Amino acid sequence: MNSNNEMIFGVRAVIEAIQAGKSIDKILVKKDIQSDLSKELFTALKGTLIPVQRVPVERINRITRKNHQGVVAFVSAVEYQKAEDLVPYLFEQGKSPLFLALDGITDVRNFGAIARTCECAAVDAVIIPAKNSVTVNADAIKTSAGALHKLPVCREHSLKETLQYLKESGFRLVAATEKGDYDYTQADYTGPMCIIMGAEDRGVSYDNLALCDEWVKIPMLGTIESLNVSVAAGILIYEALKQRMKQNDTL
Repeated sequence: MNSNNEMIFGVRAVIEAIQAGKSIDKILVKKDIQSDLSKELFTALKGTLIPVQRVPVERINRITRKNHQGVVAFVSAVEYQKAEDLVPYLFEQGKSPLFLALDGITDVRNFGAIARTCECAAVDAVIIPAKNSVTVNADAIKTSAGALHKLPVCREHSLKETLQYLKESGFRLVAATEKGDYDYTQADYTGPMCIIMGAEDRGVSYDNLALCDEWVKIPMLGTIESLNVSVAAGILIYEALKQRMKQNDTL
């Protein structure tokens, strides 16, 4: 973690940051923390989407020698958004939104590369779950070439519930999966839609696949079974862009 991400040390300071509504990327708490103030911290965290990691105190000591009291918070480099706020706004602007959802992707460099492609292709937002997922940290921003400062990122408590909300709002959901029914170029990417990409090892979860309107696959003609997820995302995003530009030309 470098200077692009502000750090907050000490239990009281972290509680105040949470109560002030600061966008916090994650909080590290020493494993055996036990104090009345730490109980107040966990009370403040209830109902938030902030990931908390319990770690040995040595890890926190490696981060800072300041009086951290066993707690350090990393402030996000961006303000996370909510799909439920963004969707009505985009519809009011007369847009036909294009979103990308990332299911179980944890590599920040892949995330940064995906965000860079999204910004170049004018994708309206990237959706990430709050748990077991990448976050917007300094490495992600660097790999994105600054795109994450411009691209809305929605961090959601439940990706499944967010996809359900998008579907109810008129979005079509297209999942990239090796279980795909047909070639990715045969899907319809026009209109309000969300492309769902999964981790290279596990793919899109079954619960999320079950919500999708279409399952598509990218042809694999070599001996390696899958593409890097950032490359795969770029292929689908630009197919969507091609179809949407063609549609606009014919309107």
